Amino acid sequence: MVDTWRSAALARTVGQLETDLDLAWTRLLGEYDVVPGSADETALAGLVVDNPDAYDWRVVDAAFDHLTCTQCGSTLTRGPLTCRRCAYHHELRFAARETDRPQVPPGNEHAIRVSFAVARHRHRYSPRARVGYELVLPDLVAGGLPTTKQAQAAKALINKLTPEECDRVATFAEVKAVARTR
Repeated sequence: MVDTWRSAALARTVGQLETDLDLAWTRLLGEYDVVPGSADETALAGLVVDNPDAYDWRVVDAAFDHLTCTQCGSTLTRGPLTCRRCAYHHELRFAARETDRPQVPPGNEHAIRVSFAVARHRHRYSPRARVGYELVLPDLVAGGLPTTKQAQAAKALINKLTPEECDRVATFAEVKAVARTR
């Protein structure tokens, strides 16, 4: 996990989503009467990641956290880019179910899931992808969803930044200020 987040808002949001994952996993363990830390828990995690389309994305992401990659030794999906098994399972996570929460625009849950995956697995994404997804994540969790036009405008500004600038900015206001100098 990242030790230092882009902003306090992102750190809070990621913490909230990590808690959501833990709660979803705890509920699943209860449904199957599985003891945390047991071999049965590891077996259940393996079952979940082998069948991601049968589970909510929060359960699938939590299951990955309970497995070790047999190729690189990292937590599954968190290994280096050169680890084919981690890369395969990272992509497989997107087969999991997404159910929009009540009172949010359709597509909000998908946007949360993708943005959270980028934030949790920063090394798998470019600086431009990271800045865009990380900056929008707190608003998504709050129930927002940018329009296509808004997303395209943000991307156009982000594309004006260098990779180093992308990693330094903490708000869209900073993105605009830096991009304005181009």
